[in-house]
Amino acid sequence: MRRIGIIGGGRFGSTLALSLAQQGVDVLLMDRDREIVQRLSEGVGKAAQGDAADAAALAAAGFADCDIVVVCMGSNLEASILATMALKDLRVPRVVAKASSDTAGKVLERVGADQIVYPERDHAVRLARVLGARTVLDYVGVSNGSAIIEMEAPERFIGKPLSETRIRSVYGLTVLEIQKTRSLMNEGPQKVVAPSGDDVIISGDILVLFGPEEALRRFEKEMG
Repeated sequence: MRRIGIIGGGRFGSTLALSLAQQGVDVLLMDRDREIVQRLSEGVGKAAQGDAADAAALAAAGFADCDIVVVCMGSNLEASILATMALKDLRVPRVVAKASSDTAGKVLERVGADQIVYPERDHAVRLARVLGARTVLDYVGVSNGSAIIEMEAPERFIGKPLSETRIRSVYGLTVLEIQKTRSLMNEGPQKVVAPSGDDVIISGDILVLFGPEEALRRFEKEMG
């Protein structure tokens, strides 16, 4: 099971942590505030009180075993910097840092953050959706329980025309676009909008899918 760490249990961090936990992700959360830790402890896999700037405290809590850690202390740049550096020292594969400004984002990138998110641009629920699924690259909620996702083409579809994938007949999903990093003729990146059943999926393709949220989750689970 994928383990994702969250540092900071404020509004953004707590929403992200609980959204991930609802997806079945093993969530490890740390905050200095005991009340926040106690409040969130029942909703996530593990919640620990501690100083995220201390690499030893992070290691003791289990953050070195996380696949991804999100630093959600955007209002405290110094603490975010120290936490990011400590996580990189622990060799966490991917560190995502929340930033309150472009300048803060650049500083966090300089000290090792692999991705920067901005609370006014990246809603916590959307981020949870992307981080929680191994193959989902982007997610946009539309309306009435429907959504659009971008995901890597499943291995089982490689070399097959779209008609043979049965994405629509079995899952009720519509392929809006195929983003190709290369074509069969090696012509470079291109987008195939409203692809036909004859379009062949090749390694590296990104599928843009539209459909009911429940159907998208089922597809992700079976393809993951």
